Amino acid sequence: MFSADRLRATISVPIRRCLFICIGLILTASAMKGQHGDAPGEGIISGRIMDSLTGTPVEYASISLVQPDTKKEVNGTTTDDKGHFELNHVAAGTYKLVVYFVGYQTGYRNNVVITKDKPVYSLGDFRLRSSANLKTVKIEADKSLVENKIDKMVYNAENDITSQGGVATDILKKVPQVSVDVDGNVELQGNSNIRFLINGKPSSIFGNSLPDVLASIPASQIQSIEVITSPGAKYDAEGTGGIINIILKKSTAQGFNGNVSLSAGTRFENGSLNLNARKGHVGARAFFSGNGQLTSTVTSSSTRTSQDPSLMQSSQLVQNGSGNFDRNGYQTGGGFDWEITPKDNFSAGVTYNYFGVNNTALTNRSSLVYDANGNLLSSTNDQLRNKTNSSGKTFNWNAGYKKEFKKEGQELEATINSSTSTNYSYYQQSQARLPSDSIYSGSSGQNPGQEKETEIAINYAQPFTEDVVLETGAKAVLDQISSTSNVFLLNNNSGNYDYNTSQSSVLSFKRNIYAGYLSMSFKLFDYLNVKAGGRYEYTESQGTFSGVGEVNYKPYGTLVPSLAISHSLGDNQMIKLNYSHRIERPEYRELNPFMNMSDPHNITTGDIYLRPEQADKIELGYSKSFEKGASVNLTLFARLNTDDIQPYTQFFPTYKIGDSVYSNVSITARENIGHENNLGGNLYFSWPITSKITLRSNISCFERYIITGLSSGGDVHGFNYRINMNGTYEISNTLIVEAFGNFNSPRINAQGTMPSFATYTFALRKQFLKKKASIALTATNPFSETVGQKSNLSGSNFTLVSDRQLPYRSFGLNFTYKFGKMEFKKQKEQEDAGPPEPPSGN
Repeated sequence: MFSADRLRATISVPIRRCLFICIGLILTASAMKGQHGDAPGEGIISGRIMDSLTGTPVEYASISLVQPDTKKEVNGTTTDDKGHFELNHVAAGTYKLVVYFVGYQTGYRNNVVITKDKPVYSLGDFRLRSSANLKTVKIEADKSLVENKIDKMVYNAENDITSQGGVATDILKKVPQVSVDVDGNVELQGNSNIRFLINGKPSSIFGNSLPDVLASIPASQIQSIEVITSPGAKYDAEGTGGIINIILKKSTAQGFNGNVSLSAGTRFENGSLNLNARKGHVGARAFFSGNGQLTSTVTSSSTRTSQDPSLMQSSQLVQNGSGNFDRNGYQTGGGFDWEITPKDNFSAGVTYNYFGVNNTALTNRSSLVYDANGNLLSSTNDQLRNKTNSSGKTFNWNAGYKKEFKKEGQELEATINSSTSTNYSYYQQSQARLPSDSIYSGSSGQNPGQEKETEIAINYAQPFTEDVVLETGAKAVLDQISSTSNVFLLNNNSGNYDYNTSQSSVLSFKRNIYAGYLSMSFKLFDYLNVKAGGRYEYTESQGTFSGVGEVNYKPYGTLVPSLAISHSLGDNQMIKLNYSHRIERPEYRELNPFMNMSDPHNITTGDIYLRPEQADKIELGYSKSFEKGASVNLTLFARLNTDDIQPYTQFFPTYKIGDSVYSNVSITARENIGHENNLGGNLYFSWPITSKITLRSNISCFERYIITGLSSGGDVHGFNYRINMNGTYEISNTLIVEAFGNFNSPRINAQGTMPSFATYTFALRKQFLKKKASIALTATNPFSETVGQKSNLSGSNFTLVSDRQLPYRSFGLNFTYKFGKMEFKKQKEQEDAGPPEPPSGN
């Protein structure tokens, strides 16, 4: 047994290593700052960077302070989400200030003077001009594929050519700190409890099978994906892994424009249409997208060895089978926004989502029984025939009003978001003796259900000074679920499937969450940018389950503190430290005690007494941008989970369900298995080797410690890692080729290991018609037809070894076309603190 004391001693080693790395990182960064060669002064340079046409802040623009004579950069920073920046500890002297951001002309301010008598220089509102023609804007400049912002990391999916013919899952595979297995299950820093949003809003569609939902969103519909690993107090506390926000394509340009994308392939087919129109202060948008995964055949085999101490016997269940699988889905919707006045904005939108999954399988089984000496006592062969299908339909609507006040940054925002999801699943299975092929048992199940979730929120921001901002708000989340499971057992006499009362069930579940938060942003010692906050969430739940009756869960409150500290080291470097507390409430499927009998030897169910999972996480991050476009981002993290929720399997020689007794059965349910501690890091870098060749890599690794509180489980630990590499070669300004490879190591859980896997993709994209149209060719795993999945599972009286072969080879062709104009009506520009000056030698 791996004892808790020994575990704590083992954990202390990587903790010390992490601390040494963190201290070394801070000292190195400080030393790099000191290499400017100038003694630090007491001067301060501040200002705000604005778009010269729209007057909106330019977020995360780069600010450089240069000595005119030596052309040497002596200080630097980036603007915040309000366009503000501040350079501290500037020595006395005369400087040139340089402002640059993708899509804008580089801005200059000469003769920035800091003296002993006048140590403070205010740039005021500095207006940055678009690099495009002011009458008709044709966006030529591409954003970086990955942008590391102060509070999140953004993956710009539009620039990812190898994924355009696929689905959301294919894009997520490339996002830093995210891993996706071949079944579409997603983890963020090794944690699968992720809060998914679409355009910043929740949807009950994610309450269905997440891999199926993500596989129903075409990649061509996605503009970007935001990853927030340590959310602040403004965000919901749900999701111990963090938040992933999927941003769908839209445009705020004047006029009418849109794009269409069509993909065909050997495994996937999809298409999308986006339309945008804006005139004056009113804009509207509409979209439609659909996709399908063509029929694939999955083969599988497994051997479960178990012991029955009461009979001094052991048994083996050997299964070999194959199944045909297909998936389809579509999305449609629209919305509008109205700028009532320059300070008042109203927006609203609706979406409709559908997905459907079908599977038919045939499995041959051998049941072998041995005595204590290993002698074979009996052997029976049979065949399981199984057919399942499921579908989900979700309707969402939202509306919001935003009020800006005279004081810059003072805002009031109210939103309402409602989502109604109708779900249906069905299975039918029969078991036949071999070789006679006589059916001796069978069942079918129908499971319709509905979920309605409504969110009402209000948020307010009050700036006191340029550096001190107070944010507060409140939210109510009202969730209501109903579900019916009708089970029918085969009547061998009549051949009909008769309704079975004892195995059928009905449930209703309600959960209301009321939340409020308060956060403050300020500067500490004129050196650190600090954002500290607290959120309080009060949860009420009530459920009614067949066979159990009404369960009134005890209401509970959760205090969710958060802290973010960052410091610009100059020379385009930043270091930040974050702390956050998160919670994962069990879903109603995890609570529902209904027994899923689609495979009578492998049954799944829920636990009505499942407790919420709690997590505390600390992150230390360092990022730096180099000349010629190179960048690096390093993140170290420690996450400590209590009441950790994981699937847990137990074996029973016989098990009674209702009025039926089943033999040689494993029961799998989600359980609070104890504590889980993760210590790890993530390294992302982008390196333009030449002007034509760019290399990107994302490396994640962590050590996982699981301290189980279950009598049938022990403490386990193991090392997990993920490596991917992405390379692009720009043959010309209209032709580019790309290669992507990914490897995930085996991952441990409370009872064993999940399989490792490797995938790779090649792509080529050609643009034409003045870059309005493009054709892309993709090939995924072209040299291997399937991906193997070998896993091991063990309990107190059984072991399970399984192997699956999933078809993964695919070839695809994508066509994309952009149409319409993107015009910006030129507005009267106010006098800024000084127009950007052209480069000069002084």
